[in-house]
Amino acid sequence: MAGVAIVTGGSRGIGAAVCRLAAEAGYDVCVNYQNDRDAALQAVEDIEAKGGKAIVYPCDVSKESDVQSMFREVDNELGTVTALVNNAGVVLPISRVDEMTSERLAKILGINITGSFLCAREAILRMSTKHGGKGGVIVNMSSAAARLGSPNEFVDYAATKGAIDTFTLGLSKEVGPEGIRVNAIRPGLIDTEIHASAGAADRVEKFKDGVPMRRSGSAEEVAQATVWLMSEEASYVTGALLDVAGGR
Repeated sequence: MAGVAIVTGGSRGIGAAVCRLAAEAGYDVCVNYQNDRDAALQAVEDIEAKGGKAIVYPCDVSKESDVQSMFREVDNELGTVTALVNNAGVVLPISRVDEMTSERLAKILGINITGSFLCAREAILRMSTKHGGKGGVIVNMSSAAARLGSPNEFVDYAATKGAIDTFTLGLSKEVGPEGIRVNAIRPGLIDTEIHASAGAADRVEKFKDGVPMRRSGSAEEVAQATVWLMSEEASYVTGALLDVAGGR
């Protein structure tokens, strides 16, 4: 067995693809979700059909008590976490900055940034040799938006992903001596339902010709890179920001 993995936002899109591929790689998986329980249960069913082990856990990652409860459940049901994928994130409807409300900003900052910090904290308390752990790996889900800025669309989302890049760099140096590798994936134009949830269902078709590879990416392609970073094949990789963006 490869270990125990927690994948936040694991019910759909990239998160679900990571859950399935991590299970194939030998991980017991906690499929975290906030709203779509049916999709989370489907991911577990798919994993178990191939002989893997998985559980679901509902959790709003922006809430400290929820995160703590999730990690305790994983301790009890699967064992000590060895891999955390901070995938949970939200994109809100397209907006210019001069149209954004404080409520919108609080929501996106809470889920995309605070949630990643809280989950990382709980993972470190279990993984770090400083705390009696045996090491582990954290993969943060950033975005090519961190370097593109997403003007006239999602500057707030892009800013949260810029924060995730900085978080990844700093944390990798902080816990590297304690047996924990920390890296980030920066997906580009990926064909998932996240675009429709932001009110831009045609976004992939609209922008794909601006990608040097002239196509969108798939959730599975992002998952493959993520699970590679979780693996021993990436044992000397930490503090990396890995673009999976078709050259965009």
